[in-house]
This record gives sequence, C-alpha cells and structure tokens, in this order.
Amino acid sequence: MNAPTDLSMKNDDVLRVELEVFRRKHRDLDEAISALVERGTGDQLTIRRLKKEKLHLKDLISRIEDRLTPDIIA
Repeated sequence: MNAPTDLSMKNDDVLRVELEVFRRKHRDLDEAISALVERGTGDQLTIRRLKKEKLHLKDLISRIEDRLTPDIIA
C-alpha cells in the first residue's frame, strides 16, 4: 500500500476518510476474489495475493477503528 500507516500523525477527519476508502477497497477485493473463484479464471497465486492484500486492509481498518473509538473506562 502507498498510504503511510503511522496513524499517530493523522487527525480524526483524515482517518475517517481513509477508513471509508479502505472499507471500499476491502469490499472490492472480496468481490474480485469471489468472481475469480466462481469463474475459475484466477490462478492460485493471484487469488492468494488478493487475499493477502485484503487481510492487510482488514488490519488497517481495525487499527483505524481502534484509534477513532474512544476508550471507555468502566
């Protein structure tokens, strides 16, 4: 990914925009992987690469959501 992953240097507005972009990319990858598997047109290396990228996006999404969600002291 080309986006810097240092979340501490970004404000909440930028993180919210990035969060939506990453969610959209994650959905698009999910649809692409499903289409390749259903049609049988994708080789295993391509599918594996797309799944790895999707997992990376999922990790980024989780980190951003954690940063945006305030800690609640019980």
